[in-house]
Amino acid sequence: MSFIQEFKAFAMRGNVIDLAVGVIIGGAFGKIVSSLVSDVFMPILGLISGGVNFSELKLTLVEAAGNEPAVTLNYGQFIQQVFDFTIIAFAIFLFIKAINKLSKPKEEAPSAPPAEQVLLTEIRDLLKKS
Repeated sequence: MSFIQEFKAFAMRGNVIDLAVGVIIGGAFGKIVSSLVSDVFMPILGLISGGVNFSELKLTLVEAAGNEPAVTLNYGQFIQQVFDFTIIAFAIFLFIKAINKLSKPKEEAPSAPPAEQVLLTEIRDLLKKS
């Protein structure tokens, strides 16, 4: 088998294509949820917290001097990223939960046991009685 044929066989496997589709949809879904966080939740949270924009919170370690910029600890960016992650993880959890609920196979009604099994059960019960 040539290298190109091997690669084609690998690339056309179902799980590789499923993974590629999942990555693309996941990227698009991540953008939607990021927009939800930054454009909907954060303004509301900022309003509740008195107009505080978390991404601008920082602690200045060394003041700016001449052409040198200030050295800052940008802890607000970290808070923002933790909040983004939490919302995205929760949204993905809900999405996966809905998908699992939709794709869950319905339980089949218990079928009647085969005639041979019923007959053997009756024979066993008769033997126990005697």
